Amino acid sequence: MARAKISLIGGGQIGGVLAQLCALRELGDVVLFDIVEGMPQGKMLDIAEVARIDQFDVELKGTNSYADIAGSDIVIVTAGLPRKPGMSRDDLLGVNAKIMKQVSEGIKEFAPDSFVIIISNPLDAMVTLCQKVTGFPPERIIGQAGVLDSNRFCSFIAWELGVSVRDVNAMVLGGHGDTMVPIIRYANVNGIPVMEQLVRKYGSEAKAEEVMTAMVERTKMAGGEVVKLLGNGSAFYSPASSAITMAEAILRDQKRVLPCCALLTGEFGVNNYYVGVPCVMGAGGIEKIVEFELDDEICQTSSF
Repeated sequence: MARAKISLIGGGQIGGVLAQLCALRELGDVVLFDIVEGMPQGKMLDIAEVARIDQFDVELKGTNSYADIAGSDIVIVTAGLPRKPGMSRDDLLGVNAKIMKQVSEGIKEFAPDSFVIIISNPLDAMVTLCQKVTGFPPERIIGQAGVLDSNRFCSFIAWELGVSVRDVNAMVLGGHGDTMVPIIRYANVNGIPVMEQLVRKYGSEAKAEEVMTAMVERTKMAGGEVVKLLGNGSAFYSPASSAITMAEAILRDQKRVLPCCALLTGEFGVNNYYVGVPCVMGAGGIEKIVEFELDDEICQTSSF
């Protein structure tokens, strides 16, 4: 059976990590595209030369030609400028929209049967643009945001409660930015509500709510926190790992329930907008959007 083909558009920090993770997990053969001559070729050669040490057998190719993404099963797009300190994701809209249009045209021409996972910011706008330019069915154009934001939220909860992050379950929905909504009432540690544990820890509902509010705000600003600390650049390992989780769910038909930026057609009362919602992801891409009852707090603070 032929290996899957994964193409990565954008050879920056995220693209390099994506290539390495694809190789380490042997998800398929990998093509790394970038407009900078020599850069994607050099990164892929560097990764390929440790195949024996890391024990993987996949083909790795760096390229400056969209023609090399032909036959891709999955395309992951990271192309675009990263944030700098003091910038919001929306500040990138103008310049990254031009880049995304070119990328989408390349995907449409050379990889018309692929699933596309978008990481580029501002996420919701870039996913919408890619779908409009390619004309692909919406279940094949997916934004990566909720997986990353949810895992950040889970990490902060685990650190606060002193438990393994493996046992924390929490979702962040809505937009990828200040309008994102960490879902507090469903956050749990192996089924035990997080708020209940915070009340027990601090002996006060008011204090528990204060601590949870701080974690929610840190989740919303987590990307900016990384940008500020780095000083030059933005998060790269965490978004790459999150996108690989989505790609693996599709390639291995895992039916994972993952929060993704998906086109809503009536779900949650929203029509024709890309919004972060829980999705069943498998061989058909977004196979189902999982709906649940929205309470007043979510409706008042979210993009729903």
